[in-house]
Amino acid sequence: MSSSPQRLSPSNQPVAPVRLARDVMVRAPARLHMGFLDLDGSLGRRFGSLGFTLERPGTVVSAKVAPDLRVTGVSAERAQRYIVRTAEHLGLAAAGHFHVAETVPAHIGLGSGTQLALAVARALCCLAGREASDAELACATGRGLRSGIGIAGFGQGGFLVDGGNAGERVAPVIARLDIPEAWSVLLLYDERAAGLHGDAEIEAFRRLPPFTAARAERLCRATLMQMLPALADADLAAFGAAVNLVQNECGDHFAPAQGGRFASPRISAALAWLDAEGVTCRGQSSWGPTGFAVLADARSGEACAAALQARFSAQGVRVELTRGRNQGADIAPVGAALRAASAG
Repeated sequence: MSSSPQRLSPSNQPVAPVRLARDVMVRAPARLHMGFLDLDGSLGRRFGSLGFTLERPGTVVSAKVAPDLRVTGVSAERAQRYIVRTAEHLGLAAAGHFHVAETVPAHIGLGSGTQLALAVARALCCLAGREASDAELACATGRGLRSGIGIAGFGQGGFLVDGGNAGERVAPVIARLDIPEAWSVLLLYDERAAGLHGDAEIEAFRRLPPFTAARAERLCRATLMQMLPALADADLAAFGAAVNLVQNECGDHFAPAQGGRFASPRISAALAWLDAEGVTCRGQSSWGPTGFAVLADARSGEACAAALQARFSAQGVRVELTRGRNQGADIAPVGAALRAASAG
């Protein structure tokens, strides 16, 4: 969801102190985007979104001080654009040697662009000893035009609800809760498809039918009075029922743009199987095509993942087992980051 960085300004968020570093490694988590709350905006705020961060997949960027700018690794050209934008916005030299070792896969609904943008922007700030909030870095790189979940996920992690965009400001977080450590998350990848992005995404939003006040009311009520209390109680059945409601309402609204309640027929079939098996906490992340499901524990997740893989792998569906993450990006000197990864 990128656009010109001049269209956004940061919210009044605290700025974390940044120490000057000669080298740094940033690992940023992927996120599930589980739905919007109100696309109408008649109350002064538009969008409003909810979702949570994941332990895997992730984006890993290392950087070290250098007199020139060199970017290598995965998505190097895209990363370089974000570095240059950040440097221009903050008045920094676009310099340093950056290596993108790993990225969240692009255009599948897991927030790859925002995490790459914030990871390289934060790394640049660490090399320069420049303090900046995550919202300011989002502004610099042109992220967060609709959802604030990826930005907040980079900084905080956990389950997040943002209050929507008002004017040109980054959406503020209005609720954050930890995801129970025991819960297991399945990601369902369609290896033959990609989600809407870029100009096609902008055009899809433009062509969508009106988002009714009644629909927004149902979604907001389900989030406030079902989803958040259930999560606070670690009640997966009640949490899943609320997620299911939000997914169905949002999926039906976006159906004209994505061809159905879910973007991929293959993922849709897998989600229907999960529903028949009694897994209520399931759906599609953002524009998809990636689907997700949440199970009560690792054993249940492993069994469900194996069953899904056996039934749907021949159709091009791949299943990854992960879990929720209750902290934001890891940011540390390269040596310390590597030692922590080895210890983990």
